[in-house]
Amino acid sequence: MCTTKMSLSPVCVAQSAAFRTLKPFLSTRAVFCIRSNTPRLFSTSSRLQKKGGKAAREEKQAASKDSKDASSEDPFDFSALEADIANSIERLKNDLSKLRAGGRFNPEAVESLRVQPDKNDKQTFKLSDLVQVIPKGRTVQVLVGEKDHVKPVSSAIQASALSLTPQPDPTGSNPLMLVLNIPPPTADSRKAAVAEATKAGDKATTSVRDARGKQQKKMRAMQLNKSARPDDLKKAGSMMEKVVEKGSDELKKVLDNAKKVLESG
Repeated sequence: MCTTKMSLSPVCVAQSAAFRTLKPFLSTRAVFCIRSNTPRLFSTSSRLQKKGGKAAREEKQAASKDSKDASSEDPFDFSALEADIANSIERLKNDLSKLRAGGRFNPEAVESLRVQPDKNDKQTFKLSDLVQVIPKGRTVQVLVGEKDHVKPVSSAIQASALSLTPQPDPTGSNPLMLVLNIPPPTADSRKAAVAEATKAGDKATTSVRDARGKQQKKMRAMQLNKSARPDDLKKAGSMMEKVVEKGSDELKKVLDNAKKVLESG
């Protein structure tokens, strides 16, 4: 047998020469029959070679990807966990800073409020983008940038949970000024502030717990994929608990200090 992709033997050469000699005298059907009787090896099929090549490339790429993913997994990488815990503590500090401490007013409590300047437009802005807040003793001056914003700003402050009622400038000299009178602290107001602090602490604790669960899920995947040694995973698990414990202790310290300030007001 001879194929077009292999070197021709003398027999094949002779057969080819005979075919060329007889071809003018053969019918189309005869030529087809002669050619169809010539066996063709599967290994010389161009279509099969193309398909096999594509499958091989895909298999190689998949193997390379799996190898890369496995090598990039590190059971001792706690950067994501530490970042999530740090963000939880930072959010807690921010929430606690907005609580009124014994009658001492934090301007950020007002500045962080949202206001809708235009009733026909649902877009809202932070109050700090439209006003300037100036604490002065037991009063707070709110200087509005534009006259059309005075009423929306006043409504946003009054509708908030700060229990503040904006008043116009008592001297009448500045129509863009609103005055906030800070009420003196009471036992009820201190108790309410501590309760809000506790809620903020619970929220932060839940965030830390969720961050721990995310890290555990990642390590569990390594165990199932066998991309990390069992001994390394066991050691990494102990180290993870220490990271979580450290973050939880810091969170508790921040919360306890805030409660003391709120209760002492």
